[in-house]
Amino acid sequence: MNSPARSCRACGAALHHSFADLGLAPVSNAFVEPDKAAEGEMFYPLHAMVCGQCWLVQLADTTRAELHFHANYVYFSSFSSSWLAHARAYVEQMTARLGLNGASRVMEIASNDGYLLQYFQQAGIPCLGIEPSGNTAAAARARGIDTRELFFNRATAGALAAQGERVDLLLGNNVLAHVPDLNDFVGAMPAVLKPEAVVTLEFPHLLRLIADQQFDTIYHEHYSYLSLLALMPVFARAGLRVFDIEHLPTHGGSLRVHACLQTASHPTTAQVEACLALEQEAGLARLDTYAGFGQRMCATKRALQRFLIDAKDESKTIAAYGAAAKGNTLLNYCGIGADIIDYVVDSNPAKQGRLLPGSRIPVRAPAAVFETRPDYLLILPWNIKDELMTQMAGIRAWSGQFLLANPHIHVVA
Repeated sequence: MNSPARSCRACGAALHHSFADLGLAPVSNAFVEPDKAAEGEMFYPLHAMVCGQCWLVQLADTTRAELHFHANYVYFSSFSSSWLAHARAYVEQMTARLGLNGASRVMEIASNDGYLLQYFQQAGIPCLGIEPSGNTAAAARARGIDTRELFFNRATAGALAAQGERVDLLLGNNVLAHVPDLNDFVGAMPAVLKPEAVVTLEFPHLLRLIADQQFDTIYHEHYSYLSLLALMPVFARAGLRVFDIEHLPTHGGSLRVHACLQTASHPTTAQVEACLALEQEAGLARLDTYAGFGQRMCATKRALQRFLIDAKDESKTIAAYGAAAKGNTLLNYCGIGADIIDYVVDSNPAKQGRLLPGSRIPVRAPAAVFETRPDYLLILPWNIKDELMTQMAGIRAWSGQFLLANPHIHVVA
C-alpha cells in the first residue's frame, strides 16, 4: 500500500511545491518473468516535491522498502568495473587518511555483494556489511565477508552496539536516498561510532540532477534527492557534524560527506562552507529553481520520442544497453516500449531472460547486439557511458551508432 507523505520526511513541514511529476510508474527493479507477461503490474505515483522550509526534495508518495530490497534484488554492484575501481580507490584513500589497520573496524551500510568491503578484507582490516537484500548479502558471504541481513535504523543499530559493534569508519554509498526515514537512519549512526570515528556518505548531488536534467534518477527506490543544504539539519539533530566534503564524478556528480560526532576532534575544512555557498548560488534555496524543472523534463521527453519515432519510420533498428533503474524511469515516462526498442542488453544474468517493468522490453545478454546489429544502441545508464561504449565499440563495424538522452538527445558515431 502507498501512504501519502503529507509532510516533509526531514523537518515535518507541509509539502506544497512540485518538482517533477512523472505520473504513474512500476517499481523500477520489479522485472517481469516471461510467463507472467499476460498479467498486470502495479503502478505507483512518481512525483517528487520540494520542502519550502528545509529544501529536501522527496517523493510525495512512498512505497514500502521491502518492495525494493528483498531476496530477489537484481542490482549487484560488482557488475560495473568502473564502480569497482571507485570502491578500491576509496578504500586506499580512507585507509591512509584514518590510519586503518588490523586493530580497526569498518562497517558499510547497504554493502550489496561485498563489492567494496572485499578491498578492506584484502588489506587485513576487519569489516562488517549491513545489507537487507538476501541474494546480494549471500553473494558477499560467499566472498567471506561477514554480512548481516537487516535494515539499518535506531533499533538495529542499538542491537549491533549491544553486541559490541563500535567502528572507526562507517560508510554508506548511494544508500541515503533509499531511506524512507532520514532522521531514524542518520540518528542511528552515533550508536555504532567510536569517539573519533568517521562517517562517509556518498549520494548523487541534487545540484547536478537539476543542472543536467537527470530526471531519470527519480524512481521509487529513491525517496529523497539530496543537497548539503537539506542535510545539515538532519546531521545536527543526530548529534553529528559535517567536517569535510568531496565532489565526485560518479552517478552524474555526487557528494561524499565526511561527518563525525559533535565532540570529535576532526577539524572542519573550508570545503563545507564552499559547498553550501555553491548550492546557494545555484538557487537551491529558492522555489523558482525547482518550479522550472518539470517543464524542461517534458521537453526532453518529447525530443526523445520524436527522435525514436523518426528513426523507426526510416526503418532503423534500435536496441538499448543497461537494464538499470534510471533506464526504466526514462522508458516508462516517455512511453517507450517493445514496439520501438527491440530489446535491452545487460551483463547481469539476474536480469537476462526477463522483461523490463512497464515497458515489457526483453532483456538479453550483450552478445545479442552483435548477432542482430542494430542501427542505434541507446545507452540507458549514462553514468557509465564511457565504460559501456568502450565495451560495445564493435558496433561501428556495421556503422552502428550510440544514442544518449542525457542531458540532451545526441548521437555518438
